[in-house]
Amino acid sequence: MNKRKANMNTQTKAPHYMLLFRGNDWYKGLSPEEMQKVAGQWMAWFERLTAQGKAVAGSPLEKEGKVVSGKNGRVVSDGPFAESKETVGGYFLLRVDSLDEAIAIAQECPGLVHGAKVEVRPVAESCPLTNEALPNAQLAEATA
Repeated sequence: MNKRKANMNTQTKAPHYMLLFRGNDWYKGLSPEEMQKVAGQWMAWFERLTAQGKAVAGSPLEKEGKVVSGKNGRVVSDGPFAESKETVGGYFLLRVDSLDEAIAIAQECPGLVHGAKVEVRPVAESCPLTNEALPNAQLAEATA
């Protein structure tokens, strides 16, 4: 059984993968009927994955938001302002056995035929910063 660390997420039996849906304008040029059809296909796809226990969560994202940056998060600006074809428009969180399975699911995305892009990313078992800092802290403690 593949157990995962419970650092920033909950323990699961299978790894998590994030599908990030890129592009906010892939549906431009579709008629209202075509948009409705694709939206129905998208919902049916998500509902099927949820019923199979493969989709854990998913949502579209609003186009507007804020970007927090600077020391102590003092800078709050409008955003994101990425090129519209690169903007993340939504996500699915999957619980599947492999990256190949996550890719196969991404290849079923109803928006692909219309120009949407799906980025498939494994969810890290723990924060990479923690993984990098831990050996340094242990070394410092051992030599102190």
